[in-house]
Amino acid sequence: MRKTLLSTTLCLLATGVLAQNGLIPQRDADKPIDISALKMEADIRSKVVIYSGDVRAVQGDYRLRSDTMKDDSPNAKIYLNGKVVVDSPTTGTVIGDNAIYDTAKKFVTLSGHVVLHKQGQATMQGSLLTVNMITGKATLGAAPVAATANQAAAPGAPGGRVTGVIIPKSQNGTP
Repeated sequence: MRKTLLSTTLCLLATGVLAQNGLIPQRDADKPIDISALKMEADIRSKVVIYSGDVRAVQGDYRLRSDTMKDDSPNAKIYLNGKVVVDSPTTGTVIGDNAIYDTAKKFVTLSGHVVLHKQGQATMQGSLLTVNMITGKATLGAAPVAATANQAAAPGAPGGRVTGVIIPKSQNGTP
């Protein structure tokens, strides 16, 4: 089950790059997941696992990095904090300060200095990205984000506005 949750998290965070275009990336959930960190703590009774220190997870062509990752199985949530980066050559790069994946609701929230980048196609910036994985709807906002018990506060985007650059197909080499 833990393998499925992590696999889903890797893919769902990267989905934000394509959700703005209504595209959902293809992935192979059966591929092995390689995880590495400087430290892993597990509380068997509470069913919480915390990876810390240069956390890296790889599944297929998806690569995730963060300072910490907390898998809170009883509350059906995975928390990523500190320099969260999800990268894939097929879907692009998603960057933020914090991420929460609600595995029960299939809802991803990425906050902080959020950047969505797809090489040669688009770059979008804001402070709060939400992705409903059931409907495929993604929203990028620019308001400040309050701190919670599992996530640091994040300032709003400069000027309080979502910004971006979208490159026309005629300029990015796509017919």
